[in-house]
Amino acid sequence: MSKTDNDALVEEIEQIRLRLADTVDELVVRAHPKAIAMRGVEKVKGHFVDETGSPRMETIVPVVAGVAAVIAGMVFLRRLTR
Repeated sequence: MSKTDNDALVEEIEQIRLRLADTVDELVVRAHPKAIAMRGVEKVKGHFVDETGSPRMETIVPVVAGVAAVIAGMVFLRRLTR
């Protein structure tokens, strides 16, 4: 192998090492608990808020109605048992 071949090989190995280091750094960031929690919050927020920040009533109304129905059912059952 000539010196230029060795230099090219060393440069290629260095580039691979840098890409691998970047990949490992990205994986560390993605696996951080705070980052995982933030992605979860954003996902849930996406269900209830559109891209402009306005509430999505077609999603919010059924959730609120369901919660109200569960509370009403609990109150009804509580009164029946007394």
